[in-house]
Amino acid sequence: MIWLYLVIAIAGEVIATTALKASDGFTRAGPVAIVVVGYGVAFYFLALVLRSLPLGVTYAIWSGLGVALVTLIGWLVYDQRLDGAAMMGIGLIVAGVLVLNLFSGTTPH
Repeated sequence: MIWLYLVIAIAGEVIATTALKASDGFTRAGPVAIVVVGYGVAFYFLALVLRSLPLGVTYAIWSGLGVALVTLIGWLVYDQRLDGAAMMGIGLIVAGVLVLNLFSGTTPH
């Protein structure tokens, strides 16, 4: 169940961050409401995850996957381009999350 909570926390953060771009500097009410609700969901479920998983590992997974997904959405939805160095950096973030989950003894497998 803890991993489902982490997925929900990541999804909430990704949705909220994407809506933050759409809020146009907090001038559009609909996206602003999504930002507030999305971050509320994200932090609530992140707090639940922190009952069971270490803070550093949880934050690394939450933020790392969030960065990668927001970058993907920026590319698909907002036509934001990435150069080779940016793509390599995102790949390294994802690789770090995989190493934490697959090989680290600090997370339950």
